[in-house]
Amino acid sequence: MTHLTDIRRVRRPRVLDLYCHRGGMAMGYHQAGFDVVGVDLDGDCATEYPFTFIHGDAIDYLYAHGHEYDLVHGSPPCQKYSPLNAYNHKSYPDLIAPTRAAMRAVGRPYVIENVEAARPELIDPTLLCGPMFGLRMYRHRLFETSFPLTAPVHPPHGPLCTRNGYLPTSDRPFMTITGGRHSKAWQRAAAEAMGTPWITTIQGVCEAIPPAYARWIGQRALTHVATEAVAA
Repeated sequence: MTHLTDIRRVRRPRVLDLYCHRGGMAMGYHQAGFDVVGVDLDGDCATEYPFTFIHGDAIDYLYAHGHEYDLVHGSPPCQKYSPLNAYNHKSYPDLIAPTRAAMRAVGRPYVIENVEAARPELIDPTLLCGPMFGLRMYRHRLFETSFPLTAPVHPPHGPLCTRNGYLPTSDRPFMTITGGRHSKAWQRAAAEAMGTPWITTIQGVCEAIPPAYARWIGQRALTHVATEAVAA
């Protein structure tokens, strides 16, 4: 295996960002030191995705090109596992298992992200949340990784949140960031709270993952790659 310092001498390490949406995780991986390529079936994401964007099927692209990357990240659509689906009763595909199978077939270090309700589908996931990174929002997300990952200290959920659609106040300094008919002022405030100021749509910011989560994961992925290279 090529030593990490050799990789960096020639190029920055590369991460493949599957189901990339508008690039919350992508920005964090970029901040950690990766070049990023995103893949999504939603071509509209290209208008705001901050890095190279490929319009296509995530798993098909992974099988064809995953070996070209140093790390593979995937955020399969979470609607199947969302508690809201108990009300709309729609049928959504289960993409976690097929995504994992493709990642393992490619043989690169990988990360799979999803919501808390998807915990039974994930293998020994690590939970990350906004206050771990000084963010004024509670946003639990689970991350299954093929390398060791520990979480920062999780501060108690003490500060109160505003109601969804309302701006934070001194009494309720944390934002609730979920979908709805919100104002442009709310959208801008939510994007700032998430650390995704380039995202300009309500749906985009509500579906995003704070870049701070990916920066934490990416830094540990780089350490893992370097350790494995030395051991080899």
